[in-house]
Amino acid sequence: MKILLGLTLGYVGVLASQTLAIAATPKPMATPIPMASYNMKTVSQTVNFNPPKPPADPPPGGRVLGGAKRGSCPQVQQDLTALVPYTKEPSSITNVWSLTTSPHPTFWFYVPYSQKDNLPAKFVLQEDQPQSKELYNQPIALPKNPGIISVTLPANAPKLAVNQRYRWFLTFACETKETSPPIFVEGVVKRVNLSQATIKELQTATLLQQFAIYAQNGIWHEAITILATLRQENPQDSALNTQWQDLLASIRLGNVATEPILSDKH
Repeated sequence: MKILLGLTLGYVGVLASQTLAIAATPKPMATPIPMASYNMKTVSQTVNFNPPKPPADPPPGGRVLGGAKRGSCPQVQQDLTALVPYTKEPSSITNVWSLTTSPHPTFWFYVPYSQKDNLPAKFVLQEDQPQSKELYNQPIALPKNPGIISVTLPANAPKLAVNQRYRWFLTFACETKETSPPIFVEGVVKRVNLSQATIKELQTATLLQQFAIYAQNGIWHEAITILATLRQENPQDSALNTQWQDLLASIRLGNVATEPILSDKH
């Protein structure tokens, strides 16, 4: 898979053949849970994410982890991580694939770097096929301390069209030379429409019910954003904390589930 980031990230092509190797077995797909379980503030049963199967032609590819230290990048205990579902195919291809219903979705990442590291970072969105035209390119401020951050496409960014694929990148440049490869994560997102029955169900659902509905329908960006927001608003709620850890464990990213969720201002 070729990685195209236009003129600003042409050097990323050097890394296009690299894939993520994680030997882990995903949890079974979640079974529907009665909505009556979510009438209260806390969650009494685990809601695992029901991942959609990635397309085969062409496969999305991507990187969930930022990879090993390069150049002057600081040494970290936990790699840069995209909080997004992925699959590991028999052909050793990693597919980072997620769905959203929003024209301006929110993306979540664990960032092991902080302001003292002074690494130029940016989030890039481009058309996935066929021209890979760049649609959005925004510098990202490093947080004061390592943790989980969110990146939301602003209202003035191009809207994601329904049933179109878009490739996103979060990159950290450890070298000033443009020929030096960055630390980066990458994936493909697709905007979809829900059924009218599901839309009607969401209209009368509590936030926890909405989280469960999105998770069971394989809509990652809305599911994780709702749960992350609830956790930020209720940091002492042990049930929400457990649900958060279970959600990330269901996509084999439980190793970053205990990292702090930072505010928009970091």
